[in-house]
Amino acid sequence: MTRDVVRLLCIGLIVTLSAFVPASRAQQSAKATKVKQVTGLVGVNNNTGGSLSVDGANLHFTSDQGKADVPANAVEDVITGNDSQRLIHGTLGTLTMFAPYESGRFLSLFRTKLDTLTIKYRDTDGGLHGAVFTMGVGKAEVLKKALLAQGARTTVPVQEGSDAAPAKEQKP
Repeated sequence: MTRDVVRLLCIGLIVTLSAFVPASRAQQSAKATKVKQVTGLVGVNNNTGGSLSVDGANLHFTSDQGKADVPANAVEDVITGNDSQRLIHGTLGTLTMFAPYESGRFLSLFRTKLDTLTIKYRDTDGGLHGAVFTMGVGKAEVLKKALLAQGARTTVPVQEGSDAAPAKEQKP
């Protein structure tokens, strides 16, 4: 009888602890990432905010204006990078240029960090396209790994020591 009680307690403990185990990277990449499509997607205006995810074998961009899908196997190159943007932008950022004693230039030094994801892909007619996305820090590499796992290629391999699938290098 005590063995059955111990087994039930162990099973209950395992089930309870499994709720606290973080999801794998493959599951994390399925979540949509909030991005800004700077340029490049056919049918989507430049500087459009939306969400980007890798669903099945497609890179899927969705915004209020519409959506666009790029098959992962049509992606010839995936490149990630780090960048920054002005903290104060828009009309207020422009107006800071007129601040006295060059304080506007000082205000333009305040910047926020972001990640970039650049893809080069071919459409169904064989036309070459490129698209650039910006997103929060640490999100681009996850999307790159998910694309590579679905058949995309890259000229810049994934960093060593990561637990993603090895990058498929494009041959010239």
